[in-house]
Amino acid sequence: MLLIPGAWHKPTHYGLLVKELSDLDVHTVALASSGDDPATLQDMYADAEVIARAAAAIDGPVVVVAHSYGGVPTTQAFREVGNVVRIMYVAAFQLPVGESLLSTNGGTLMPWSRRLRQNGICDHVEVITPITVFYNDLDDVTARDAVAQLGYQSYASLNQQLTQTAWQAIPSTYVICEADNAISVPAQEAMARRADEVARLATSHSPFLSRPAAEAELIRLAVESH
Repeated sequence: MLLIPGAWHKPTHYGLLVKELSDLDVHTVALASSGDDPATLQDMYADAEVIARAAAAIDGPVVVVAHSYGGVPTTQAFREVGNVVRIMYVAAFQLPVGESLLSTNGGTLMPWSRRLRQNGICDHVEVITPITVFYNDLDDVTARDAVAQLGYQSYASLNQQLTQTAWQAIPSTYVICEADNAISVPAQEAMARRADEVARLATSHSPFLSRPAAEAELIRLAVESH
């Protein structure tokens, strides 16, 4: 299986979830649009290429688990089904052609984020209140550790439109996070209508940290069904 981080997040954020899935062959990717150096950030299409290459390098059938923004480049990544047998969108953006992450919010950034500009460096975005938005059901120590690992996010990646939709060719599951402060439950439910299956977790936007065993169980069921 292949784990795709959300915006600002890194593979290290998913350590607890990977540990819960130690019985499976788990792969993760670092998105090209996220990182600590704003000068090196790439865009959503670069993320899609990273994801497509990572999936193609795995032998056998692959379940792709995308979190949050990671749903956008995952949707863009697969022109053909290949070895991907299911996409799981965990509080993620499961969008149609022509939409971007920002288009779901009227083309503007969420109020809990801000756009930064530097001379000679592409615009990038940071989160103003990450604990409230992402980690509202975590203990203080775990939440602060997660915040310390966050990087910057390319503004372009949030504003680029999809030109293809993998979920129209590949079966998908949408996992609604019911205590999510980043994406409202009604917004998640609207996107979930595009999925073949829907599940729910009583968590914040980050079940991989607050309830990794529960998320792992959903992933394991998806993997075992293929």
